[in-house]
Amino acid sequence: MMIGITGTPGTGKSAAAAELRARGFLVVDLKTTVAPYVVAHDAVRDADEVDVDAWADAFSYTEGYVEGSLAHFLACDKIVVLRCRPDVLKLRLASRGYAAAKVAENCQAEALDVILSETADMFASEQVYEIDTTNRDVVSVADLIVSFAAGEIPASFGTIDWSEFLDPML
Repeated sequence: MMIGITGTPGTGKSAAAAELRARGFLVVDLKTTVAPYVVAHDAVRDADEVDVDAWADAFSYTEGYVEGSLAHFLACDKIVVLRCRPDVLKLRLASRGYAAAKVAENCQAEALDVILSETADMFASEQVYEIDTTNRDVVSVADLIVSFAAGEIPASFGTIDWSEFLDPML
């Protein structure tokens, strides 16, 4: 069984993956698999553009956890979407040294449910679990991921609403 962990940058994917690895789980960092499929680099957004279809078609893992902002494009058995309140996400991304425009873009994407919407387009509702990481420690996030993967807690998504954080200039 392959379990995906996806979300906007800064929502806690890498931290949750590190905790899962520390517990002995196999976790693939998807950033290490996309290089052959990068078709361009958007200097304005400071982001690589990936041929997602070619990458997903060539992806060969089928067991364990896969973690990254593109995980929801893979044929996972279950998918976990990590979320973070945009005002907190802004602080997390700024502390990483992200440019102001990149911080704003990612906070708007989070407020607009972009990753969740893409995930909902790709997966049946019983395959998706959404976790608000805003005030959760990494151990509790990992506990929820493992419990969902094991079928101990039901799928749940669509209850987080960050629309109050949308930029009024959109």
